[in-house]
Amino acid sequence: MQSSPKASANRDHTAAAVRTVAAEIEGLTALAAHLENGLRAPFAAAVEAIAAASGRVVVTGMGKSGHVARKIAATLASTGAPAFFLHPGEASHGDLGMIASGDIALALSWSGETPELRDVIQYCRRFGVTLLAVTSEASSALAGAADIALVLPQAREACPNTHAPTTSTTMQLAFGDALAMALLEAKGFSAADFRNFHPGGRLAAKLVTVGDLMARGDDVPAILDSATLSEAIVEMTGKRYGAAAVVDPAGTLVGAFTDGDLRRALPNADLTAAVADHMNRAPVFVAPQLLAIEALRVMNERPRPIQLVFVCDDARLVGVVGMHDLLRAGVA
Repeated sequence: MQSSPKASANRDHTAAAVRTVAAEIEGLTALAAHLENGLRAPFAAAVEAIAAASGRVVVTGMGKSGHVARKIAATLASTGAPAFFLHPGEASHGDLGMIASGDIALALSWSGETPELRDVIQYCRRFGVTLLAVTSEASSALAGAADIALVLPQAREACPNTHAPTTSTTMQLAFGDALAMALLEAKGFSAADFRNFHPGGRLAAKLVTVGDLMARGDDVPAILDSATLSEAIVEMTGKRYGAAAVVDPAGTLVGAFTDGDLRRALPNADLTAAVADHMNRAPVFVAPQLLAIEALRVMNERPRPIQLVFVCDDARLVGVVGMHDLLRAGVA
């Protein structure tokens, strides 16, 4: 019998929400403690096994564990550990052929007795595929068959009937993230590597370096420190940045000459005057490996924000990047 809308309106629905979150926090706290104690050795062994594997991580699970397994596979793949999800039901009908030599299987089952995993387990045992089990039952069939059993601590589900997977799936998900981050650190996965796997969207823009965006070679407005104002004007107007880098014969950046410097110079100097007498002798420059978003901060946080910044490698001029370059890349 359904409750009336009026009766439902009088309930404190947030109380159930708070109990749910509290139960899941309790489970995560237990998981963190277990990782420092009982899970320390098997977790380290699992990380080392995956890091040393020549193949991929085949993540599998059924039901809610299957949904978590899909997310774990996606996280592993995006952080430098090639992985994919294998549905255990489809595995029994031909998809076992997706598991190749050198792969590692990561199977999730809270009870460790999921019948749909039987064929995956048998296949791994028959063909020598390393099997990692994530379960809460040390005495389960899955844990017993695994090369490395990752036994999570028991936890109270948030469901008042203790049946709906809630706390357990949250713990599985957190465990998958922990595994992915440990692997990321073990492999030395860098921001540049991350950008290679995430080329689209705002995230990629945040990982672009100055070297990826800067103008190079003849596109860089540059003049020697022996040049005249006339030569500086020709160089500035021939390039799109409204400024010119001033370098010595060795290519070292020694100054910058902007359109503002030109306006200040013209009333009191003729065009044959030396640009070195009117340049800024403390030009702003950054390294090519600096993240473009950091270069934007350098440009914006000056007392008077600037529209471009020169790029130097050990003081030698190698490029220039402007605000328009950052806008086109989605950084600004």
